[in-house]
Order: sequence, then C-alpha cells, then structure tokens
Amino acid sequence: MMTGAERRVEQDEAVTPLAPAGRDIAECHALVTGSTGGLGLAMAEALAAAGASVMLHGVEPADHMEPVLKEMADRTGANVAYHSADLSTLDGAEALIDATVDRFGRLDILVNNAVVRHFATVAEFPPDAWEAALAVNLSAAFYTIRRALPGMRERNFGRIFNMTSVYGLRGTTNRVGYVATKSALLGVTRTVALENLDRNITCHCICPGSVLTPGTEDRVLQLMADNNWDRQQAEQVFLKGKQPGGRFVSPQSVSDLVVFLCGPVAQDMTGALLPVEAGWLVT
Repeated sequence: MMTGAERRVEQDEAVTPLAPAGRDIAECHALVTGSTGGLGLAMAEALAAAGASVMLHGVEPADHMEPVLKEMADRTGANVAYHSADLSTLDGAEALIDATVDRFGRLDILVNNAVVRHFATVAEFPPDAWEAALAVNLSAAFYTIRRALPGMRERNFGRIFNMTSVYGLRGTTNRVGYVATKSALLGVTRTVALENLDRNITCHCICPGSVLTPGTEDRVLQLMADNNWDRQQAEQVFLKGKQPGGRFVSPQSVSDLVVFLCGPVAQDMTGALLPVEAGWLVT
C-alpha cells in the first residue's frame, strides 16, 4: 500500500508537462494572415525585425507584393515571403499553412489577423455578409490553428495569436458580424490554450482599440472632407466614446506586444485577453 507521499509523487509525475523548449525568435518561422497593410503588415514587420522568417498573406496577386517584400527583406535582413489565399474556404486556409511549412520547413508563430467588415443594422445585415464574417473572421482562424497544431505539438513549441477587438468585449451597433466573430474568438483562444498546456504552446487574444491604419485614416479623411474639419477635430469625433485620451493606438504598441509574447519570458502566459486600447475598457 502506497503512503500519502508516494501517491503525491505519482500524481505529480502524471501531470508534469514536457520540459519547456525555448526558442529564440530569430530561429522562428511566422505566418501573419491579412498582412498586406495596416496592423497585419506592422506585426509582420516587427517579427521580421526581431529576426523571424515571415510569410505575409492577402488576396492580392503576388507581383503586387514584391516591392513590399523587397523593402522588408532589405531593411530587416529577414527571410520574407508572400502567399495569396482565400481564407473564406477550408481549402484556402489549409493551403496557406501548407505553403508556409513548404517555404520555411515549419511554422512556429501563427497570427490570425485577416478580417472582413460590413456596416449595417441586424435587420438590414445581408446574409452573404454574415456568412463572409463567419468564414474569414472565425472559421479561418479555427482552420489555420487546426492545421498548424500537430506540427507545433510534435516540436513542443508554438505561439498562436487571434486578433480580436474591443468590440469583442463591449459590442457596438451596425457591426453584428464583426462583434459576433470577434467575441467567438475568445472561446477558441481559451480552448486552444487549455488543450495545449502539456506543450510549450501558448495562445492569446490581442484586443486592440482604434489603431491608425489605412482604413481608419480613410474614415478620418472622410470626416474632414464631409464637415470641413481640421485633422484634430476629425480625430476627436472619430474617437469620441472610445479611447479616453483622444489618440489612436500605435500599431507598434500591438506589434511589440506580439514579439514580446513570442519570447521565453512569456512561456507561462497563455489563454489571455490582452487589451491594447489606451484605456477604452476602463471607461
């Protein structure tokens, strides 16, 4: 008959996970979906600057991205590539993971950033826009994670990020597809984190506020043109009820957080919702 101490040792041995397998980011290979511009491109550039090989993704033809790839490679010295894929389908999502592995040999860092948006009330929201939001914003993240996880588990290393939003926590009007899918990503993230506690694999949600990207820049410029406002007035109106400091979130604030979470110092952080929203959620 075992003593209490022996039982505790046996139980401890049964639940002890594999020893952490640290990996320098300069040895990592990353994929950032939806990275031809805006925040996705900023995250890809930060990972490349940190030394990672990076696969960019979008729906643009490959020749359109050649100047971007050349500039990034020349500036960072990183191995960068681009693959065009339609993430609204299972085949497209899996092909993107396979193309990354074919190019780099493995995938260590996955950033699910691709997104579609449609602005309308629930009563007027088109069914095809709803289906597109589910496919690109939610299902694509599930499919890419599902395809990438076996290799990550075999090598005992992986860093997975799902880009959600303040609107995944607070909600807003006229964007039911965006709010619903960004909220659902929280559940995907937590499940992935829990199912991989036996490996050095982490999964997080990054929750940006209003970031000054080309898309938001266009909307600020439209406010200026429609109302004859100066830049400061337009930004204040755009950010009213959002960031209480009245300024946009810097893309670098988000991209630097991703790089930090890829490092060994963050190996005991997983399943977290990480706001980068300049105090929006405090109000």
